[in-house]
Amino acid sequence: MNAFLVLCTIIAQVAANDAPLVSLTAAFDKQPPNEMMKRYLTDKALAALEERKARYETLKTPEEIKAYQADLHAFFMEQLGGFPDRTPLNPQIVGQGETEWFRYEKVIFESRPKFYVTAILYLPKTEGPWPGIIVPCGHSANGKGMDAYQRVSMLLAANGMAALCYDPLGQGERYTFLKGDGTCEFGTTLEHTILGVGAIVTGTSTAGYRVWDGMCAIDYLQSRPDIIPDRIGCTGNSGGGTLTSYLMALDERILCAAPSCYITNFEKLLTTIGPQDAEQNIHGQIAKGLNQPDYILMRAPRPTLICSATRDFFDITGTWETFREAKRFYSRMGYSERVDLVENDDEHGFARLQREAAARWMSRWLLGKDQVITEPEFTVFTDEEIRCTPAGQVMLLDGAVSVLDLNRQRAQALTEKRAAFRKSADDGMYRQKVRELIGLGEQDSSQPEVIPVPSEDESSAARETFFLKPEPGILLRVVLMKPVSFAGEYVILCQDKPLEAVLNEENPGTALLEAGHAVCWVELRGMGETASISSAANWEAQVGADWQDYFLAYLLGKSYVGMRVKGIYAVTDFLRSREERTVSLFALGQATVPALHAAALSPERFSHTTLQGGIPSWTEVVNTPRAKQQLINAVHDALSWYDLTDLINLLPPEAVTVTNAQVSVF
Repeated sequence: MNAFLVLCTIIAQVAANDAPLVSLTAAFDKQPPNEMMKRYLTDKALAALEERKARYETLKTPEEIKAYQADLHAFFMEQLGGFPDRTPLNPQIVGQGETEWFRYEKVIFESRPKFYVTAILYLPKTEGPWPGIIVPCGHSANGKGMDAYQRVSMLLAANGMAALCYDPLGQGERYTFLKGDGTCEFGTTLEHTILGVGAIVTGTSTAGYRVWDGMCAIDYLQSRPDIIPDRIGCTGNSGGGTLTSYLMALDERILCAAPSCYITNFEKLLTTIGPQDAEQNIHGQIAKGLNQPDYILMRAPRPTLICSATRDFFDITGTWETFREAKRFYSRMGYSERVDLVENDDEHGFARLQREAAARWMSRWLLGKDQVITEPEFTVFTDEEIRCTPAGQVMLLDGAVSVLDLNRQRAQALTEKRAAFRKSADDGMYRQKVRELIGLGEQDSSQPEVIPVPSEDESSAARETFFLKPEPGILLRVVLMKPVSFAGEYVILCQDKPLEAVLNEENPGTALLEAGHAVCWVELRGMGETASISSAANWEAQVGADWQDYFLAYLLGKSYVGMRVKGIYAVTDFLRSREERTVSLFALGQATVPALHAAALSPERFSHTTLQGGIPSWTEVVNTPRAKQQLINAVHDALSWYDLTDLINLLPPEAVTVTNAQVSVF
């Protein structure tokens, strides 16, 4: 048969199999395939959380409690990537004023060199010194300018306590991505998550940057002679409740804390609204057993008030379960009165009742005054009135440094560490470290369960469809096609599109079939029919529709890269179980990162690996401010040990082909 007739035959085979592929829906008992990863990961998380509960119940003696606190504290600090050496804050008071109830100062300080933090310090009109309270803001676009954050700060100052309310990164005057007119380009949580990609691969997180800002805010308060240095408090709402929870767990200087509208527990969070933006997820914390109650337990017996709202989207049932755990824990320590809860019959927000409760709590433990505090009708400032920078954004100041810059600096600093590790480790040790980082187990081979699917077109045997089950809860849809004359090898073809689309358009498989190879198309987990669906178009465009599932895996210490490698190995073993032939690997787009790992970690499996249209390296992603949809392939702390180029160098030059490698931008 001449080449023209061979090509015509292949085209006819593909056309004859245009019938819709069998969906995974039936195999999942009619549950949506696009929720496969959510179901799988949630089950893993809930199992880990049950183990954590069992550990909690064993904590009876002071020694056991102290060891538990120290263990979680050390883990938490390590997962944030540690903190830099303290550098001069270089504080500037750029404005000040006075009202009937308080005085105020506009402050700019540097938590890192040229990394500017904008804040308003609300001061009592009485004679000092006073206790100092930091107020990290929630996810308000105008940061410290939001009505509720102004009011709680004013209330504290009016009752004898200084309050430093500061803009978080990506909010207020601290946006990273600016439009031409100097206004912010993205919403707060989206910017936090975009910035988180470069932070994750360099071994830190958006949370790490934000926690350090808060610690430096305490440094600033303690540097002032009008602040009592050992009388420090912290209160914040929503995203500020998150930061209050982190800070109160990690910084022993915080004597008194009142997180608002954040505390629930992961059991309820994951089964309701799911994981939130980048700063609210600590790598591996659920696998470790670090649940939200532990933010309180880690600081016990220092005074902590949980402020909550009945109709919050952070489930109130989880809040009460957390409170009960904390109350029992404090009681065991002999200080049951030092933890309490207030529930406001309201929706999410730092409402007046919670603000008053936080102020009363601070007064009790920082001033020694157990008094009823009610909030007067303050006149709040406009955003313009509390602006600290001349043009309204720190990134418009000369020499200002952003998180993007800090990520790049960190990546550059890790280059030497990577080189030293590669020099000291043989190939076996090197591969073992990579396996550890991506969460891939020791077992290279697998025997996946194979579920044959009846042919959609009984008249043609040119296409076989299978469901592979590499582990419980996971199904991969696989389509295998062989040419009329099968003289070549098996080629595993991984694309980040649904198979329905791939098989009905020109793709690399057509040429491979023409060359006599059998092509095995596979939808790796979280791709094709099992890809997540997002209701937020901007999140999907910038970080990917699968961001919540990614963070669910991240909380478990799992990476999508490692899980997808496991799927590639399952397909390889499936093909080898059918026939002893060589296997090559061909991946496009998002599938190139797991494919490269699969080949580099087990090079004997594949005769050749082709990577088309993927990213050249994680370093290049970090160096590209607008890198698009790279969260899913981010491996925590990878750049401390290896980059993608190092994996390529593990393979013989003739065994790998890389084409059209680039970082797409939004």
